[in-house]
Amino acid sequence: MTAQNIAVLIPCCNEAESIESVLRDFQKNLPEAAIYVYDNNSNDNSALLAQNAGATVRHVAPQGKGFVTQRMFAEIEADVYVLVDGDATYDAASSRAMIAKMIEGNLEMVVAKRIHSDRAAYRSGHVWGNRFLTWTVACIFGKKFSDILSGYRVFSRAFVKSFDCFSKGFEVETDITVHALTLNMPVGEIESPYRARPANSHSKLNTWSDGFAILMKILSLFIYESPKLFFGIFSAVLMGLSLVLAIPLVGTWLSTGLVPRFPTAILCSAIAAIAVTMLLVGLLLDSMRKTRRALRYFAYLAQKTQNKR
Repeated sequence: MTAQNIAVLIPCCNEAESIESVLRDFQKNLPEAAIYVYDNNSNDNSALLAQNAGATVRHVAPQGKGFVTQRMFAEIEADVYVLVDGDATYDAASSRAMIAKMIEGNLEMVVAKRIHSDRAAYRSGHVWGNRFLTWTVACIFGKKFSDILSGYRVFSRAFVKSFDCFSKGFEVETDITVHALTLNMPVGEIESPYRARPANSHSKLNTWSDGFAILMKILSLFIYESPKLFFGIFSAVLMGLSLVLAIPLVGTWLSTGLVPRFPTAILCSAIAAIAVTMLLVGLLLDSMRKTRRALRYFAYLAQKTQNKR
């Protein structure tokens, strides 16, 4: 894989304190790259500052990083994509090593694993939340990453053009990670310094509400990508409950020929019926999941084939 052109994609919302320094750093470290700033309803002069600093500025009306990422991936044509936040917390100098790792390893994505020494850069709540969410994704989809919420990544064209984004906000990094894991793409990580935001710059990430949204995204992706396992677990639990309730009734019936507790018998039958229904739903959704995954994989392979021409 040889990089012919590089695009730096920067989602931006009220980053007037930092956007100019981000652009200067990437212009210095990747002078050959085209830099795009996608402004997401900033109420400061972020867009004007970015434009004056030499970036191509575009605007996205729906609020949320997921919507911005969807637009960026759809509109920009390049061979290598660098996605980075506009808050000046990531190290632009790492981009060259990330791109080299992707090209030399023939990878589809390289994630910047954040390394910080300043507690102000990475609050303890965010650190522990990221560890928990990363562990959850690893348990469900397999371990390939140690920082699934990093906003600094390098992608191949095949990855970007085969990615379907359904996230609205900060869950988009989880969506990107699971896309790579479910298609078993070759990916990698590289350690990169992570700094505190500039003075008067404020994070849009809320530890609890956004953390809960990301957790719900992981759960929804679990259902979406592994419905047979998800519904199978609930089916097994309900069937076990039904059997536990039914054992005394069966014992009484075998010894006396009578079923004295009809409500319990009816409840057992209802729970068993629900368990069987959930298992059938899981099997049906799993067949649909296989079709969806095959279509995504074919889209990915089509991009790979097109890039080799």
